[in-house]
Amino acid sequence: MKIRMEVAYKGTDFCGWQRQNHGELKSVSHVLQEALEKVFQQKIKMYGSGRTDAGVHALAQHCHFTVEKDENIFKTWDLAWAMKSLLPDTITVRKVWIAPHDFHSTLSAIGKTYKYFIYSNPRSNPFLRPHSHWVRFPLDINLLNQYAEVIIGEHDFKSFQSVGTEVAHTRRKIMKARWILKSPKELEFSVTGSGFLKQMVRNLVGTMLMLEKEKASPDKLKEILKALDRKKAGAPAPPEGLFLWKVYYPRELDNRCREL
Repeated sequence: MKIRMEVAYKGTDFCGWQRQNHGELKSVSHVLQEALEKVFQQKIKMYGSGRTDAGVHALAQHCHFTVEKDENIFKTWDLAWAMKSLLPDTITVRKVWIAPHDFHSTLSAIGKTYKYFIYSNPRSNPFLRPHSHWVRFPLDINLLNQYAEVIIGEHDFKSFQSVGTEVAHTRRKIMKARWILKSPKELEFSVTGSGFLKQMVRNLVGTMLMLEKEKASPDKLKEILKALDRKKAGAPAPPEGLFLWKVYYPRELDNRCREL
């Protein structure tokens, strides 16, 4: 039986989604896998829609695994509730489905939305610091949106790819990219694309903030994009402001997943 789950987590205390060797920090997938193995009393191999880096959060990460059980057990059993006592407060299983055999969290995904949150104020807010990036100076949202328009479409984003994960190519398609003023001091950058390179969103945000501080023309971002050189772009924005917000799958495949 193939099980699909939607998971939310606060990434602060984890080394990322993928199991890695980061000292005492565990990965989100490792903690989930340990809990599932206790619940099902068998080995579990988990697949996620994609990796999130250390410190990055997720509102709706999707993952799946297969298990040797009869689906009739779910007639009287709530898997999400059963896992609650085995997981830290920083991880929540939001939804569970029985998925068809051809569903794959990674390979079936057709797009993702990430959101990055910024608190712009001379003084920090301790309640927002764990899930937003504090910027002391005011930001020109109109100029930031001019930068965002540059990245819409299909481009080679090699200038915004951090080392660490091999990929077949560095071309990606961005369908939407927009800065939104949520309040006089809070900004949100929302970006939707077919896929993203390692730290691509954080590198884009960091570069746009760098250019905004210089009051540079959007043409400067075009030059960085065409350079295909990571050294030409800015430093990555801190991880705490970034959320994996939504993962998209073909509607036909979604319809064949039976929510429990």
